[in-house]
Amino acid sequence: MEPVSNATVYIVDDDAGVREALAWLLRSRRLPSESFESAEAFDAMLQTRSPQRQPCCLLLDVRMPGLSGLALFDLLAARGDLQTMPVIFLTGHADVPTAVDAVKRGAFDFCEKPFSDNALVDRIEQALAQSGEQLAQLRERSDLQVRLKDLTERERDVMDLVVAGLPNKLIADQLDISVRTVEVHRSRVFDKMQVKSAVELANLLRSSH
Repeated sequence: MEPVSNATVYIVDDDAGVREALAWLLRSRRLPSESFESAEAFDAMLQTRSPQRQPCCLLLDVRMPGLSGLALFDLLAARGDLQTMPVIFLTGHADVPTAVDAVKRGAFDFCEKPFSDNALVDRIEQALAQSGEQLAQLRERSDLQVRLKDLTERERDVMDLVVAGLPNKLIADQLDISVRTVEVHRSRVFDKMQVKSAVELANLLRSSH
């Protein structure tokens, strides 16, 4: 799998040796990373950064002094960050059942220490790809909302009836306007929504839900 462009792998582990080994592994695979010695330090960074725009994933140790990896995971889940920031837990043998439970609750995966470099990097690249896909979908939905806001009230009325499958004559009758006026509004809706057909428009609106 080709590395995802402009991606960052966050490493949160209280063991400096583990952080350094992971950072070296990621550099060798052309994957930029940022390391944090505690969940608190990582969370503090999240509070100050701008909204996430680039793919990322989080390598998170389960057991750490202070705020545990699981507690940080729960915070991220509550904020709705897991879709765009997949979490891969790094666990010792004793923590495997806990990590399995976290996967059931939305974690991307877990890797047991000592982990296979190739297997871990494969999962990291898959997590980054998922992050990129989710961010693209969020951008598309945001762009769609901007386009919808640009519609006039009458254009929205016409759009709703076009999507419902009504021909221009019935739309004109229902809205008590001329067929020509319907055609004008319909053309403007297609232009503003950047579509060429009623089917394409319906699919676009369906994909936003």
